[in-house]
Amino acid sequence: MRCPYCGGSDTQVKDSRPSEDGAAIRRRRVCPDCAGRFTTFERVQLRELVVLKRSGKRVPFDRDKLQRSIDVALRKRPVEPERIERLVSGITRQLESGGEAEITSEAIGELVMEGLKGLDDVAYVRFASVYKNFREAKDFEDLLGTLGDAAGPAAEAAPARSRRGARARP
Repeated sequence: MRCPYCGGSDTQVKDSRPSEDGAAIRRRRVCPDCAGRFTTFERVQLRELVVLKRSGKRVPFDRDKLQRSIDVALRKRPVEPERIERLVSGITRQLESGGEAEITSEAIGELVMEGLKGLDDVAYVRFASVYKNFREAKDFEDLLGTLGDAAGPAAEAAPARSRRGARARP
């Protein structure tokens, strides 16, 4: 493994342990040339996946790109990193075990939306607004209608509680 700091090719593993979800091995490494320390993760890859983009272009599947897009949707949301890692690992496993070596970007987007819907409604709406290329407020209204009745009563109850709280104060 090359050192990310100096480019040295002879880094040494100082510590190895399973990651939180057991789907990867976490390795702490040190570079003998510059003494830089860094962490790597080793994961099982069942097959080489290719993503068919909307433009027709084919690119290799990139787990890190999937992770980044989910991280952007979840930015400043109260979701534990372990749950995010489980979501990314679950989507990746689902794609790898699906039997197809070529996956459409739409299929990946739908899996991400499904996962985010169960994880955090705000992240789901953020991701969907970019993924579905929302142009007007009506697009948001239509999507919010798909979140179900569970979000409706909670949204209606929240303002009532704040009004009562305001009246109770001197």
